[in-house]
Amino acid sequence: MEQQAVEAVSIAGSVSADLSIWSLIYKADFIVKLVLLILVSASIWSWAIIFDKVKKLRDISQKTEEFEDKFWSGSSLEELYDNLKSGADHPMALLFVSVMKEWKRTSKVSKLGQLNASFKDRLSQIMRLTISREVENLEKYLGFLATVGSTAPFVGLFGTVWGIMNSFQSIASSENTSLVVVAPGIAEALFATAIGLVAAIPAVIAYNKFSNDLNRLANRLDGFAAEFSSILLRQLEERSAK
Repeated sequence: MEQQAVEAVSIAGSVSADLSIWSLIYKADFIVKLVLLILVSASIWSWAIIFDKVKKLRDISQKTEEFEDKFWSGSSLEELYDNLKSGADHPMALLFVSVMKEWKRTSKVSKLGQLNASFKDRLSQIMRLTISREVENLEKYLGFLATVGSTAPFVGLFGTVWGIMNSFQSIASSENTSLVVVAPGIAEALFATAIGLVAAIPAVIAYNKFSNDLNRLANRLDGFAAEFSSILLRQLEERSAK
């Protein structure tokens, strides 16, 4: 009985050692290692994108609020344009600068009647293109998050299947179904699944959050564009009436 107890403790110790994370990675099959490398790399790159987007969107939100405070403070549009034309660094300021550039350029080369007839359409086009360009720039790399979120679980599942196949091969070659033989392959399989989920879940959550944030920003820019357009057209009507 004592001998059997010693053997049981020895087997348990060997299984525990074999199932440590680093031991699993070191002893894993080449395909499983490749799967783990892909998933870990995708997870690291996803987190880099997440941190970058969080910082960028937070800065944009703060700068947008500061710009709106200045814009609606009643100060001159010309003065605000002079301060921003060479230092606009967020979408709303870039939208404002783009429109003001067109306003000033068109005012110099067109008569008031001609300006009144064509400026509204040109203004709408400039605003639409500027908003589209800025939102598209902010959407950069979101596709990667969506790809990781949708494919990482399946990549991990592939590693899972491969690990289970290794377990069956170990059973067949050793003709032994003990835990010592089966456990490493199963552990590799479960570890690959876990890493796939670790990569996918944050990517999906971040993608959904950033998509909602960008939709809100696009709506905010659309609202500002409509209000700014009304202000410019009102000024244009006042100039034409003089």
